[in-house]
Amino acid sequence: MSDRKYAITEWEDDKEIMEKLNNLLKLPVVKIKPNRMKDYEAYFESKCKKSKEMTDEAKKYIPGGVQHNLAFNYPFPLAVNRAEGAYLWDVDGNRYIDFLQAGGPTLLGSNYGPVKEKVIELINNCGPVTGLFHEYELKLAEFINRHMPSVEMFRMLGSGTESNIAAIRLARTYTGKENIIKVGGAYHGWSDQLVYGLHIPGTGDFEAHGIPKGCLENTQEVFPNDIEGLRKQMEQNEKAGGTAAVLLEPVGPESGTRPIYKEYNRQVRDLCDEFGALLVFDEVVTGFRLGMGGAQGYFDIKPDITVFGKIIAGGYPGAGGIGGSREVMSYLAAGVEGSKKRAYVGGTLSANPLSCVAGYYALKAIEETDAAIKAGKAGDRLCNGLQKLIDKYKLPFVVYNQASICHLETTGLMFIDITKPDFMEQLVTRKSALELMGAAYTAEGMITLAGSRMYTSMADTDDIIDDALEGFERVFESIDI
Repeated sequence: MSDRKYAITEWEDDKEIMEKLNNLLKLPVVKIKPNRMKDYEAYFESKCKKSKEMTDEAKKYIPGGVQHNLAFNYPFPLAVNRAEGAYLWDVDGNRYIDFLQAGGPTLLGSNYGPVKEKVIELINNCGPVTGLFHEYELKLAEFINRHMPSVEMFRMLGSGTESNIAAIRLARTYTGKENIIKVGGAYHGWSDQLVYGLHIPGTGDFEAHGIPKGCLENTQEVFPNDIEGLRKQMEQNEKAGGTAAVLLEPVGPESGTRPIYKEYNRQVRDLCDEFGALLVFDEVVTGFRLGMGGAQGYFDIKPDITVFGKIIAGGYPGAGGIGGSREVMSYLAAGVEGSKKRAYVGGTLSANPLSCVAGYYALKAIEETDAAIKAGKAGDRLCNGLQKLIDKYKLPFVVYNQASICHLETTGLMFIDITKPDFMEQLVTRKSALELMGAAYTAEGMITLAGSRMYTSMADTDDIIDDALEGFERVFESIDI
């Protein structure tokens, strides 16, 4: 095993990255040459016919034709019927390098054999759910506590969205305060109270359709890295009942798409202590992906509540949970206890045996194989290679990574200034250009998240990364500049 604890080799110059991203926004959108884009679009029409037929038929029964937001891709969603290691195969038999990794949970690579064997064994012996206690609930909680000491107690739930709902309910119960502050642009699930300031900081309730205004009365946002803005908001809250919690993604909003300054988390921790608010680390993506101690271990910061998702069930369903100190978590005790104030959470399938077994053996395998370190090295190789290509073709693109969380910004979509009069025009133009880039990557044999984010896994060997870089170069040499 490696002596390294965390997969981030060094924290990149966050201020330099932000400067590059701001410069990207000042430039016209760079696009693929029209004739080359036609070739890429023709790939889907000729090579992905079964996917098109299937998703077209699905539109009769499923809104938009797919169930998952990550599956909405231009020109149409791909139907995938096989996943293994570093690759995905669609129903037409096309193979792709999988940089989506189900949105992040499969750090070991897809369908990891040793974990799958334990899941099959569990299904044969007891089935996926009983509604009663199972020994792997204990094993998983103990394992998490061993690597994240701040998680003295752990409650498993069904998703990251559920877990964030539970976190703010717990914070309000424990502190007796109501206001919640989130870092703008971050994603903490789709609950009524947290669909606020999504994707782009400052957008407030822009995407809060179907949500009564009252649900958002006590949700606020502050701009990333603006510690003085956070202090000002917390001071204002002191006159209106105080702040129950500050929620943040510890590498920055949207899995570090908008990277935070390295000192920012420590500054937020200090402010929470000063104002008696709980600090909530949303480690849905960073938990175990940055290392066994998560982002909190890397930054050496103890949050009051940690939110888990994705990897906590090793890529299997039922991936969510929250943890914290014994004092705070005692307010989440299961069962009926009318004599004590309690933050009620539940779920028939929460902590089901299948999820707990899958999570325990996946995390154990990550520990034993140094998966986070290996995936981080793959992320470094990918981003270093992309930077060389960007320099070679004199492109304005910005590439950076937090270990195995890799970002390739070609349009700056999520950095648009909402105060500018051409905000909506820029939004449409840059979103369309990003969709085309994502389609080009797919046609070259690489699946990414929305054309701008990539997750590497332990399965990504040097040869696989180098194959991917050849595909990216074919796209980059087709850019019209």
